[in-house]
Amino acid sequence: MYIINSLYLNKIKDLKKIVLLILGMAALFPEPAFSQPGNDPNYKLKTVVLDAGHGGRDPGAMVGKKMEKDIALGIILKLGHYIEKYMPDVKVVYTRDSDFFVPLYKRAEIANKIKADLFISVHANICGTPSIHGTETYALGLHRTEDNLEVAKKENSVILLEKDHTTRYEGFDPNSSESYIMFELVQNEFLDQSLMFASDVEDQFRTRAGRRDRGVRQAGFLVLRETSMPSVLIETGYMSNKKELNYLESDNGRAIIASAIFRAFRKYKETIEARSKYHTQLVENKKEEVKPAIDSLAVSKRDTVDLFKGVVFAIQIAASKRELKLEPENFKGVKYLYRIKTDNIYKYLTSASTSEDDVQNQLKEIQKKYPDAYVVAYENGHPVSMQKARRKVAAEASK
Repeated sequence: MYIINSLYLNKIKDLKKIVLLILGMAALFPEPAFSQPGNDPNYKLKTVVLDAGHGGRDPGAMVGKKMEKDIALGIILKLGHYIEKYMPDVKVVYTRDSDFFVPLYKRAEIANKIKADLFISVHANICGTPSIHGTETYALGLHRTEDNLEVAKKENSVILLEKDHTTRYEGFDPNSSESYIMFELVQNEFLDQSLMFASDVEDQFRTRAGRRDRGVRQAGFLVLRETSMPSVLIETGYMSNKKELNYLESDNGRAIIASAIFRAFRKYKETIEARSKYHTQLVENKKEEVKPAIDSLAVSKRDTVDLFKGVVFAIQIAASKRELKLEPENFKGVKYLYRIKTDNIYKYLTSASTSEDDVQNQLKEIQKKYPDAYVVAYENGHPVSMQKARRKVAAEASK
């Protein structure tokens, strides 16, 4: 319970209640049992679930008579049409294909029952600052900024329209910051694949659709927590921005957004299938060698901590498909940099140490330059959950 004690002690009045909430949510949302694509040389992405956010009695965000549920459905139907037309080998399943209400848990249940290969949820954003505009694509994780938390609260609040939400979601309150502690304990085996697809989506929005790319983010979305496959939630624009709202309301705007997501999906499918085949060939040719999760590693100084030796903590400041030189001027003056490559994504780290306390002490300073920065852990070159890393460190210390 380290995270509760260090980050939330001043806010939480009843630790017992929080612990019970976390345990209940862990039981409600078990770890996925499906195999990952990389384990099968003949893997083909066969089924995608398209989820139009909100619907029916849940309008989502509203500006006058314009509703998020209609924007989401319009984009999803176009996306499904493109996939069915140009990729007939892929089965498209909709959580809704017209205006009706679907409980949040049912959306993920649909995907889990058919063992879908990818889950795409489409939404539109809103905020109190009309000048803000652009797209954001989310993977599951603990929010790193208040903005990310507010987006998660907005989308999770749909459970309040479900009659049995208190029982079904084990007392989870979408409007309570304390409820989101559970997402620190998430160990999502599909996170790298979700981030890879999310990065492809934002790349397409920026380069082909001409939208403002606000980046790949992580936050605690219940619908993503319940899915047992790579999953993303896409915020296609801000309804609170008049120009962007008009764009999202237009047939042409929805077509462009849908086509950008389609191109990202096509690229993701090609990449994941090719990687699965290549990965299996490597295993067959080098069965005696255990390959680390890191595909490549670069450091800015020779005397930095070795990520391939034991348990190491570090601060991740960025993730991108672009390879950047490890120079302070490229990273707002941050020094002692690492660049690792996993699943075609470059992750940029700093402040690596075998002591988590040392890393945590530097986090606030780094977050002044990179608000989304957070602490990660590696064991012998493999990314591991913070909980597993702490257990390993404690076990070594007790010897």
